[in-house]
Amino acid sequence: MTRNLYVHFPFCRSRCSYCVLHSRMGTDPADRLRYVHGIAAEVSRLEREGLISRDEPLSTVYFGGGSPALCDLRPVFGALAPFIDSAGGTEFTVELHPLDSSRDTLAMMRDGGVNRISMGVQSLDDAVLSDMRRGCTADESARAFALAREYFDNAGIDLIVGYPCEKGDRSRYEALSSWGLAHCSLYSLILEPESILAKRIERGKSAAPPDDEWTMDELARVGGVLESIGLERYEISSYYAKGRECRHNLATWRGEDYIGLGEGAYGRVGLRRTYNPPGGKPQEVTEVDEAADLKERTFFRLRTREGIDATRFPQWIAELDRFASEGLLVRIAPSVYRLTRRGCEVCDSILESL
Repeated sequence: MTRNLYVHFPFCRSRCSYCVLHSRMGTDPADRLRYVHGIAAEVSRLEREGLISRDEPLSTVYFGGGSPALCDLRPVFGALAPFIDSAGGTEFTVELHPLDSSRDTLAMMRDGGVNRISMGVQSLDDAVLSDMRRGCTADESARAFALAREYFDNAGIDLIVGYPCEKGDRSRYEALSSWGLAHCSLYSLILEPESILAKRIERGKSAAPPDDEWTMDELARVGGVLESIGLERYEISSYYAKGRECRHNLATWRGEDYIGLGEGAYGRVGLRRTYNPPGGKPQEVTEVDEAADLKERTFFRLRTREGIDATRFPQWIAELDRFASEGLLVRIAPSVYRLTRRGCEVCDSILESL
């Protein structure tokens, strides 16, 4: 059985300046409800095909977006209920925009089995939030998160650093000490060529992002603030309070299977890789061979504090030892290597070299 499920909800109020993910803007409630009922039908299909079972509850469920809470999620909650361990054995996450943090919405999600919230705060700088087109201020995000914490102990946020108009201000991040964070995902801005931001920069309507050195320093500085308030780094971009790792993301990085439902969602089950194109097009399925499958499932462990085990890839050892000699990796077992703090900054380069 496949025990991890990702469901994508592509609905947004407006497109953020940095985003190029598939999304639907300006859709009406009836369109969103049709989408939700379609996802509920897909859950039934998964059971018929033996991919999920009532006898073996899902380990993790993750609703991503987009803004899932723009939808009435109750039909999907009902379809998933037989596959959820209501005693807490299933980690059930929903991504939440601060503007969706209302008592009615939060109660609906709690009653539907959700037990973890990931709020897309993105910045604590009002000028940045405005330029990102997020539609809320830092104070509004703080109030939205405080309300979410009344319903969910396990609640965290996402932050992005390296935005063009960002100014380093430690005091803004130190305010997080009062938020009661269980988790924080901390990312550097990726300037996607087709994004609104990139096109504005190209036309001279926006400044370019700060250079990589500034961004790396800022990531380290904000990470230091998170550690000072009791969060530990367990993955390149993720910090957690004890016992509050995102189990869904860990399952992906550890190479476990996961099913993807909804427009734009990817999945990995055995040797099959799936992608659900927008517009009602048929699911795209590719098959990889066993060697490529093993390599993929091994690779992403380097992102975590558990490190990468090269036992089955002896051809990697010399290169991994070289990175260790440069202070980017540390060997923690005969064939197991973990990133150092400096190595976290260049993980992609290390993986490319392998």
